[in-house]
Amino acid sequence: MTTSPDAPRLSATVLIVRDGATLPEVLMVKRHYQIDFAAGALVFPGGKATDEDASSGWDDYTDGDFGPVQQDARIAAVREAFEESGLLLARPKARRGTEQPLVGTDVADRLNPYRSAVDRGEQSFLELIKDNDLVLALDSLVYFGHWITPDMMPKRFDTHFYLAPAPPDQIAAHDGRETTDAIWIGAQAALNSEEAGESVIIFPTRMNLKKLATANSVEDAIQRFGSEAVVTVKPQQSETPEGEPCLVIPDVKGYGQTVELLSRVNV
Repeated sequence: MTTSPDAPRLSATVLIVRDGATLPEVLMVKRHYQIDFAAGALVFPGGKATDEDASSGWDDYTDGDFGPVQQDARIAAVREAFEESGLLLARPKARRGTEQPLVGTDVADRLNPYRSAVDRGEQSFLELIKDNDLVLALDSLVYFGHWITPDMMPKRFDTHFYLAPAPPDQIAAHDGRETTDAIWIGAQAALNSEEAGESVIIFPTRMNLKKLATANSVEDAIQRFGSEAVVTVKPQQSETPEGEPCLVIPDVKGYGQTVELLSRVNV
């Protein structure tokens, strides 16, 4: 008897980037070792979408019109960034609109005590945004990648990756529950850290770091990736010509590979 795989859960991940001394830096957080997915790994802020992320109540509290799935995923990305790093991709409702500045440290600091309650579902993120006369800057996110977990995995996610410039005045800090550290790091430096055995980076994160590493500034990344079509990646189980188990993915610009040995897949 065969069973069909579970449907993947809608999820979102956000690469928050800022210009470093020479190259862009991306915010990465270290997953808690007791978390049931990607334990101990260096990841971008992100997670599963909630029912509230799909609420029609968000329509008046978001900048940008992206349709049901993209809007839900973008809301999830902004919420997860807030929960896991404290960075809030939002604008005052009175000064909303594309290209308008994001809130500063005053607003982010005022809402910071609510991060844990939002994460635990004890505080509505929508009501928090409403009560503080804000709108989520969904239009500041650039669609960057789309990965669907292979059918044979016990936990499956339909994950949308976004790129977003860091709010210039806000300070990132890990949440201490799902994440134990937050760092700004160059994409290539993160890849080098994994290669040296100093950190754990899962396959989708590694591929998107490789893609980000081709950009030489935040402006370059936003302009370049904002004009490129996103290819859906759903790895397929296979074998190399030498008989080694592997995953095969489409040829995506910037990834630099289409085959990944299962021995290198951490999750």
